[in-house]
Amino acid sequence: MTLRSRVAALEAELVAFRRDLHRHPELGRQEFRTTGKLIDRLVAAGLTPRVLPGGTGLIVDLVPPTADPGAPMIAFRADIDALPIEDAKSEAPYRSTVPGVTHACGHDVHTTVLLGTALVLAEALRDGRLTRPVRLIFQPAEEVMPGGALDVIAAGGMAGVGRIFAVHCDPKVTVGRIALRTGAITSAADAVLLRLDGPGGHTARPHLTTDLVTAVARLAADLPGALARRMDPRWGVSLVWGRIESGSAPNVIPQHAELEGTVRCLELAGWHEAPDLLHELVTKMAETYLAKVSLDYRRGVPPVVNEAASITQLETAMTRQFGVRGEEVVEPTEQSLGGEDFSWYLEHAPGALARLGVRAPDETQVRDLHQGRFDVDERAIGIGVELFGSLALEHAEV
Repeated sequence: MTLRSRVAALEAELVAFRRDLHRHPELGRQEFRTTGKLIDRLVAAGLTPRVLPGGTGLIVDLVPPTADPGAPMIAFRADIDALPIEDAKSEAPYRSTVPGVTHACGHDVHTTVLLGTALVLAEALRDGRLTRPVRLIFQPAEEVMPGGALDVIAAGGMAGVGRIFAVHCDPKVTVGRIALRTGAITSAADAVLLRLDGPGGHTARPHLTTDLVTAVARLAADLPGALARRMDPRWGVSLVWGRIESGSAPNVIPQHAELEGTVRCLELAGWHEAPDLLHELVTKMAETYLAKVSLDYRRGVPPVVNEAASITQLETAMTRQFGVRGEEVVEPTEQSLGGEDFSWYLEHAPGALARLGVRAPDETQVRDLHQGRFDVDERAIGIGVELFGSLALEHAEV
């Protein structure tokens, strides 16, 4: 049987598995059911998964008996957590059954692709066709900064890995294609929480107290521009607020205000410089309004920087599996301001993240990531399995 025929034989099972995950999404570090479902299927395939210390997520190694001791592993990673977003796909039979939680980023697809890869490679291992050691990483908590990748690494998940790959659903790319970029493909992403305090008072006498509502409003309006003007514009630094909160009555100046958002950077240089500069700016601006201020700057993730040789391997594998159709199956993509904790793995080994096409050819409206109506063309699952399977079975070297 060819790799394609093996994947085709699994297609119905994999689609059913993805839909089950979609119906039962779990947030970061709460993925106990998902982990259990994966363990059951992997054990049934003759594999020995190792659950991470936190109880969610797992690692499974496939090591041929003929492999050289100490040979570097090729690793593949999938993230298994969902998002705190209401599923708005009322017409879908696999709509989430968990209120306020759904797989709006495609992690159910990523997980199913890696499970399919495990099943294909387990058969290849039994048949003696797998000649190199492979590690499969089912990672929890990608959506929780600074990311569950650090849990995997702390548990030894990158020990012995020579190169690592992952895919991420892209609703702008048509199913049957992947999108690639050498160098940075995502951005650094941090979280900031600004707290302001003052004595409070009556709105009739703002001059006798600290007007925190005006203070927090001015910081919300002025900080993004001030930060951008103090940093190299080529770094692509972006401060955007997602929450502002203060007060409870129209005639009361509150004692507390909060402002929360994210800082994103295209370049590592900006990522390193942003915290100190933002602290400086916040302190100076808050002094204008006599507000006491504290800034909780939480490091998130650095950019994902794809290695050139790994991109070449992805392009070669994709073309080998699907290029015979005479269609364009690999396309370029641009760097996004989104964060991805796959970047932490690339601190330990070279690798690359590919964007997996999930848009149906007849889809006229893009169902964007992190939205309640996000959905995929499920043929993307088989595409991903063939891509990973080809990388594991065909390339002679890591």
